[in-house]
Amino acid sequence: MIWIILSYVLIFIVAIRILLRPNRTPASRLAWLTVIFALPGVGNVIYLLFGETSIGAKRTKRVRHVIESLPKMHRIEGMKTAISSATLSSQMEPLVSVGRSISGYDAVGGNRAELMADSDTTIDRMIADIDAAQRHVHLMFYIWLPDNNGLKMVDALKRAAGRGVTVRAMVDDLGSRTLIRSSHWQDMKAAGIKLGRALKIGHLILRIIGGRIDLRNHRKILIIDNSVTFCGSQNCADPAFLPKVKYAPWVDAVMRFEGPVARANQHVFATDWMSSTDEDITDVLLEPMKDAGTGFPAQVIATGPTMRSSAMPEMFASCMYAARKRLVISTPYYVPNETVQSALASAALRGVDTTIIVPRHNDDFAVGATARSYYRDLLASGVRIFEYKSGLLHTKSMTIDDDITLIGSANMDRRSFDLNYENNILLQDKALTADMRARQMEYVADSVEVTLAEVQSWPWRRQLWYNAVAVTSPIL
Repeated sequence: MIWIILSYVLIFIVAIRILLRPNRTPASRLAWLTVIFALPGVGNVIYLLFGETSIGAKRTKRVRHVIESLPKMHRIEGMKTAISSATLSSQMEPLVSVGRSISGYDAVGGNRAELMADSDTTIDRMIADIDAAQRHVHLMFYIWLPDNNGLKMVDALKRAAGRGVTVRAMVDDLGSRTLIRSSHWQDMKAAGIKLGRALKIGHLILRIIGGRIDLRNHRKILIIDNSVTFCGSQNCADPAFLPKVKYAPWVDAVMRFEGPVARANQHVFATDWMSSTDEDITDVLLEPMKDAGTGFPAQVIATGPTMRSSAMPEMFASCMYAARKRLVISTPYYVPNETVQSALASAALRGVDTTIIVPRHNDDFAVGATARSYYRDLLASGVRIFEYKSGLLHTKSMTIDDDITLIGSANMDRRSFDLNYENNILLQDKALTADMRARQMEYVADSVEVTLAEVQSWPWRRQLWYNAVAVTSPIL
């Protein structure tokens, strides 16, 4: 009898915690309350493991200290000129304001970029830039596999370190555990490469006590000599992606940038590096900048659990509301909150030609089912939905009208909204947006369009499954 009473006391305590926890939507609170009451005892454990977006008080304090201690972007010699040279359209200006409010970076002018042809070309271009590096190479990947492309990267970093270039390579401790546990990790260390592990797990029990274990650094960043950077969806791996080979190929999009925006990406890397290692690399940020010359404006937008709550969905929604003529989105995981779902439907309802492209076969069955639960309302609003059929479409992209693009690592799901550290670049340029739109249309050409009539004809058991899984979407 006493154990039954104690279990209800614990449920009551956790329920109070759920109701008092800041930055929770009513839907999220209701979902978690359902879990703890429907699964007495077990629900409490699930909540303690996955219910709160905290990397731990000690880590949070360190991250915020690093952010506060790093030099502000306008202090960098030449950066004021780059900021003032960013000529923004009336459509772009409010989006930059939202981005600035998230991670503090201004849009900077004088950038040039190109969209990489495919995943293998991306790795080859990264390696060519690393081979040309003169001072330093900084790399951060969520997943780095010891496969063909992964080992090509290992060899390139060794070559750079061997000729005296300072190389710092960082990975997420969970996402890149296969490489960390391999001999290649130690070989890189022996070659003089400085290594970092973001969000170390360490002892499992202590990690759980110290903060949620599945909050990860999902960024993919490479910066060479403070002048070249890459941004997109691709991890350091082959398109075959051996851990989930049955969904292959992984289809990604990455842009290579030259110009002042590389310095902002450097600032993001420095934050991650100094939050996870004992090395202060402030001096790299303070290197004088060369005159960037002509080029388009671009802005780095970095988000994460130690930053403002709901920052990424606010950015996505702002971009959707900014669209006047055409909006095209690709994302592998569509598990929106109410803000994003409403913004996407609203775009179509006000006459914007609105398209979203998602994988036909998702590597996460729950996410795939949840995404389909949102189809009916989107289609009824006029959104066109395409399911990509030739692999796992992993590209996270958004093109707005004729000259605005958002590209990066953030998915349209709850993990990217609240749990993961993400990195994206917002840019204003007609030519590059046309290239990204053309790539998106290639995805459409290799997709199956989903119609409202088709969704309405789904068997009731299928609809029941999708909607039942979607009930858990606030806690996915």
